[in-house]
Amino acid sequence: MTGRQKLGVSAVIVLICVGGAAAQQEREHGHENGPRSRPAAHGEPHPGPRGYERVPEPRGWNSRPNTVDRPTYQHNFQASRHYRIGPYHHPQGWVARRWAHGEILPRAYWAPQYFIGDYWLFGLEVPPVGYEWVRDDDDALLVSVQTGEILQVEYGVFG
Repeated sequence: MTGRQKLGVSAVIVLICVGGAAAQQEREHGHENGPRSRPAAHGEPHPGPRGYERVPEPRGWNSRPNTVDRPTYQHNFQASRHYRIGPYHHPQGWVARRWAHGEILPRAYWAPQYFIGDYWLFGLEVPPVGYEWVRDDDDALLVSVQTGEILQVEYGVFG
């Protein structure tokens, strides 16, 4: 056998070994029929989510206190945790402001897009009857739905 023939035989043996090793690796990774084909350059359609599974409300989440012990609530707190929930848009004609308990929140902020219905997800207390949590920029305000008086503020909840 000449040197050229030996080199050719060696190359064939190497190709057989490499091909066998690749096939074994494909089998180990769950691709029994060889390597997977690549998706087309434009991508393949994604089915998207199968539905939104809402986080269940905690026990007693809507057991609102019937009376308001004002000294218990009248505080301005710095939030211990921060959440990112999307963009915030002030009511038209209004700008950012740092509110404090005892102030009156303008009626423009009492629209549904500012209410925080799932307050427990953000570590906010259960509001007493007649009060709702309202978002103003990064802050959460506990507001009387009758008068607009701010009973409590959590600064930086959404910051």
